[in-house]
Amino acid sequence: MASSEAKSPTAYFDGEFRPLADAKVSVMTHAFLYGTATFEGIRAYWNAEQGELYALKLNEHLERLRASSKILMMDPLPEVAELRKIVVELLQRNGFREDVYVRPSVYKSTEAIGVRLHELKNSFYVIAIPFGNYIDVDNGIRCATVATRRTADLAIPARAKVVGNYVNSAFSKSEAMLNGHDEAIVLTEAGKVSEGSAENLFLLRGDTLISPGMNDDILEGITRAAVIEIARELGIKVVERSIDRSELYIGDELFLCGTGAQISPVVEVDHRSIGGGGIGPVTKRIQERYFAAVHGRVPEYSHWLTPIYGAKKGGA
Repeated sequence: MASSEAKSPTAYFDGEFRPLADAKVSVMTHAFLYGTATFEGIRAYWNAEQGELYALKLNEHLERLRASSKILMMDPLPEVAELRKIVVELLQRNGFREDVYVRPSVYKSTEAIGVRLHELKNSFYVIAIPFGNYIDVDNGIRCATVATRRTADLAIPARAKVVGNYVNSAFSKSEAMLNGHDEAIVLTEAGKVSEGSAENLFLLRGDTLISPGMNDDILEGITRAAVIEIARELGIKVVERSIDRSELYIGDELFLCGTGAQISPVVEVDHRSIGGGGIGPVTKRIQERYFAAVHGRVPEYSHWLTPIYGAKKGGA
């Protein structure tokens, strides 16, 4: 296998594998003009001891991509098995020996002026690039609740990863960062806690881990589901319910999670320390278990992983 540093990256675009530099769209593309696209962010983790790259929850991400495409009135995508083969082959062709971010996307590729979803051509691409930490997972982050509200389901549904909706995330993130914080916590129009700018949220109170429910305009997070699975394995009670902003201030622990964020402990919200102001023991246990699992070191979680080079040799 070639090192990822020894050649230019390969992308899947217009039905074939080609150099990433050649994967281009026109400025007239509908998705570029209006944000009419959907995507998934998928991590693949390198395990140097095993010489293996593990794609995390690949099927779940591709199933969600198909669901988002349906919401956006896109023609049915190929089945998950076919999409999975494309992603696996792309990673094999690139020969990565480091952690990677994979982004498959479906976009309205018709070159046209005019706002609509119907009667437009859809196209599919996949890119993959080396990727480290998106947020500080080691020292804890400082958050602020922001004035920007999460878009409601009747506006742009958060359960679909609509590219245009991430302008809402950008407003939130910049508002927080330009005011001296690391990350935003976004509220619903009703004033309940929704999530981070692009992460789900968990609050610990006593012995119970709490996460906003699906009716709080959250993304139906795949990492969120993984956290719930780990927490229950560790004997931690998990409840999904609405959270008031002030409840964040009196929580014992708080963390954000997502493909990019992974498990990111929060040590401060709105200038108020969370718990003792450091990374809490429950968050640390979940974080350690998660990172061990995604790197292929916990056999109980092997069902989360697709071994990329093992697949090339005929493995699972």
